[in-house]
Amino acid sequence: MEPHFYNVEVNWRSDRKGVMCSPELMQAEGSCITVATPPEFPKGMPGIWSPEHLFTAAVSSCLMTTFLAIAENSKLEFTAFSCGSKGKLEQTEGKFMMSEVILEPVVIIKREEDRAKAEKVLQKSEAACLISNSILSKVTMYPVIKVAETINE
Repeated sequence: MEPHFYNVEVNWRSDRKGVMCSPELMQAEGSCITVATPPEFPKGMPGIWSPEHLFTAAVSSCLMTTFLAIAENSKLEFTAFSCGSKGKLEQTEGKFMMSEVILEPVVIIKREEDRAKAEKVLQKSEAACLISNSILSKVTMYPVIKVAETINE
């Protein structure tokens, strides 16, 4: 596979806030994202995407896209996928870092017989996620698998 580059441009607007865009995504509606220092830091701004949120989102969304590809190749029948995630920011050796990302994926399968396959697909997805494989942070996954026919019982 040839190397790929993903271009992002960030421009400061005011205070501790800027706008992040990608020239590759400029055709998409809402393709730019306002980003700011999180409120836990001096002059941080609540209610705006922060680099810490984006970092956590990158790990979580990579798990999802990797899961979708592996599930398709494995012919896993599922009706839903969602993933809550938490990024842990802490100071280590005098530097701030995202030390851990906790993933809580929920997969809803059609039949109980597919539970082991779904577990295997999730484990493969976690191992193959290129973002998780590219960071120093610990990635911890707590998967939940539910069967569609038993959810409303």
